[in-house]
Amino acid sequence: MTLEEIRNSTKEMLTPADIAPVLGCDPQDIRTTAKVAPQMLGFPVCVIKTRVKIPRRRFVLWIDGTAEGVAGSCG
Repeated sequence: MTLEEIRNSTKEMLTPADIAPVLGCDPQDIRTTAKVAPQMLGFPVCVIKTRVKIPRRRFVLWIDGTAEGVAGSCG
């Protein structure tokens, strides 16, 4: 997805594959980091077994630089 598609999306949760093009990295790198060191990502993630989900609204706030204290787990 592009950043504009993410902004206009109605999905509440995104996947690593959704945000990887925006971050310019491989989705697997996002999955691995979410599982081992989620605080390194800078935006919240939900890890459920092998699945990684990213709250869309919080991700957009983070990418815009307007979010404070959103790193870590989902919530």
